[in-house]
Amino acid sequence: MSFKLNKYAWGNRAIVICWLLLIYVLAALIWWYIALNLQNNQMSAYRIELLTHDDPEYISKLEKINSDRHRLATAYKSEGLAFILVILAGAVFLRSAVMRQIGIQRQQQNFMMAITHELKTPISITRLNMETLLKHSLDDSKKEKILKSSLQEINRLNTLTGNILVSAQLEGGSYLFNKEEINFSQIVSDSSQDFVNRFPNRPWNITMEPDLFISGDPLLMQILVNNLIDNAVKYSPPGSPITIHLKKEGDQGILELIDEGAGIPKKEQKRIFQKFYRVGNEDTRIAQGTGLGLYLGRKITRDHKMRLQVSDNKPKGTIFTVHFNLIQV
Repeated sequence: MSFKLNKYAWGNRAIVICWLLLIYVLAALIWWYIALNLQNNQMSAYRIELLTHDDPEYISKLEKINSDRHRLATAYKSEGLAFILVILAGAVFLRSAVMRQIGIQRQQQNFMMAITHELKTPISITRLNMETLLKHSLDDSKKEKILKSSLQEINRLNTLTGNILVSAQLEGGSYLFNKEEINFSQIVSDSSQDFVNRFPNRPWNITMEPDLFISGDPLLMQILVNNLIDNAVKYSPPGSPITIHLKKEGDQGILELIDEGAGIPKKEQKRIFQKFYRVGNEDTRIAQGTGLGLYLGRKITRDHKMRLQVSDNKPKGTIFTVHFNLIQV
C-alpha cells in the first residue's frame, strides 16, 4: 500500500504546488493593486496641493486631476480583473492537464501490472507442462491433454502480443489496411468454434446467418470478434451461458455477444472503450485482461464504418452489439 501511495504522491504534490502558486500570484496581484491605487491617490493629492485657489482655471484643473485619478483607478481594476481571469483560466487548464496526466499514468501502471501477469501466466503454465513431459513417462492421452493445454496458452500469448502490436500500429498510423471482400459469417463461426473447443464445459448458444459478406481487413475482423467473445468469457461465471447471434436485417448485419455476468455500471459504459481502462480496481480485480480488447474493438469498428454498442442484459449481464453494412456478392 505504501508503494502505491508513493507512486501517486507526485501527482498530489503537483496539485498542491499549483494551488500554492495560484494563491501567491493572486496575493501579489492584490498587493500591487493596493500599492498602485495608494500611489495614485498620493499623486493626485500632491497635484491638488500644488494648485492655487486664485488660479482662474482652478476648478477645471481640479476636475482633471480627479478625472485622471478615477481613470487610473478604473484601469488598475480592469487590468487586475483581466489578469485574475487569465490566471484562473490557466489554473483550470493546468489542473485539468495534471489530472489527465495522473489518470494516464495510473492506466499505464495498471496496464503494466496486468500485462506482466498476462505474460507470466501462459509462460509459467507452458514451462510447467514441458517440464512434466520431460520428467515423467505419460500415456498418450495425458500427453495430448498437456500439449493441448500448452497450445491454448501459446495461442493466448499470441493473441495478447497481437493485440499490443496492432494497437500500437493503429494508433501510430503505421498499420497497412488490407480491405477486401470477406465472409464475416465464416470469421465469426471459426472464432466461436475455437472458444467452444477451449471452453467445452461452458454452455454456448450460437445462431449464425451464413454467407454475410463485408468489406474489411480479415486480421482486424478476427481480432474484433475474438476480443468480444473473450471479453464475454472473462467477465461472466464459468457455468453461465454465452450467446452469439449473427443475423441480417435488410442490408445491415448485426453481431450480438450476450453474457450473464455482473454487467457494467452505467457510469462505466462510456469509459470501457478507453485505452487501458478496465472496470474496477486493478488490485482487487479477478478477471484477466489488459484493457486493450474493447479499445481495439471500438477502434476497428470505427475504421470500418461499423458501430459498436454496449447495453444491459436483463436481468443481468452485458450485450455488445456490432452493426455493419453488408455487400452483395
